Amino acid sequence: MTVITDTAALSAVCAEFATEDFVTIDTEFMREKTYYPQLCLVQLGNDEKAVAIDTLADGLDLAPLIELLKNKKVLKVFHAARQDLEIFYHLCGELPAPIFDTQVAGMICGFGDSVSYDKLVQSLTGVHLDKSSRFADWSHRPLSEKQIGYALADVIHLRPVYRALVESIEKSGRMDWIADEVAKMADPAIYDPDPETVWQRLKVRSGKPRFLAVLQQIAAFREREARQRDVPRNRILRDDVLMDIAAHAPSTPEELARTRTFNAQVANGRLGQEIIKVVNKALAIPNDACPRLPAKDDRREAPGPIVELLKVLLKIRSDEEKVAARLIANAADIESIALDDDADVPALTGWRRDLFGADAVNLKHGRIGLTAEAGKIKLMRL
Repeated sequence: MTVITDTAALSAVCAEFATEDFVTIDTEFMREKTYYPQLCLVQLGNDEKAVAIDTLADGLDLAPLIELLKNKKVLKVFHAARQDLEIFYHLCGELPAPIFDTQVAGMICGFGDSVSYDKLVQSLTGVHLDKSSRFADWSHRPLSEKQIGYALADVIHLRPVYRALVESIEKSGRMDWIADEVAKMADPAIYDPDPETVWQRLKVRSGKPRFLAVLQQIAAFREREARQRDVPRNRILRDDVLMDIAAHAPSTPEELARTRTFNAQVANGRLGQEIIKVVNKALAIPNDACPRLPAKDDRREAPGPIVELLKVLLKIRSDEEKVAARLIANAADIESIALDDDADVPALTGWRRDLFGADAVNLKHGRIGLTAEAGKIKLMRL
């Protein structure tokens, strides 16, 4: 088992891997106590070897790794790439490219929603992985042989998994499907959100413009503070506290001290004064410049029986085509189609329309029906 701890060895390995058509990659990290993931280990694999790069080793320069990640001639193969890409985006200043995600490919090949790595390995190679080190403390040194073996397995078995999935996808003519899904991962905003927009990810309980203005500003303050101090967002302010501040809009330390969570000492301290400053900034925003919630369709008008029929149709097409239902359409898509034949949803465009969307509209209007045959639900053209 190879663990790389010095720059010369890393440079030699990355130079070798730069000649490959594809390299399998995984990471081990910790983020319970930080805003940004703390990268602890990077695993790389080709057909000849697998190595673990100890990113916490003293004096190790990761420049050769960054160069490999940026190398457009080498395909980078991940499983469930989202968090790995976030790490590498902040490490490299850009996203690795090109990439392939075996979790997405597994969804296209009939392995269900968000299929796990160990399930894919077992299904496609027959190997049962030992996942007992999944929740290990990867920042602690020295790493045990068991930890290293666990980490390397994540790139060793990923190679036959990748090849099997590509073969299946090519036979079914669906390579453009996975290209579309992978392209969605290439948006830097996913990994570096604008602090002014993070409020939109919260479960907002009021649509009042002034409430939203305060919420936007206090959420942006929390985001910037968490980044600057490199601590989890909730170490600064919890989501429920953000909502209380937005609801009460305390403009003085005395008002802030009357909200839950804050006492007089905190309200008059540095954090309290910053919050008051942010709230007053939000209160000064003209009403017509306050943020608004996006317009929503009246979901209450979506006819329940039609929605249920469309869900059955989605299940039928998903099973027939061996594609994860969630990849074709979600609940919001189905309700939108039930309301509008020309709804602006992915399920009514491209391959999703061919697979499901067109039949969904036809089912709505009685041009096709559902029938039972031999214990299965099937489509019936009318």
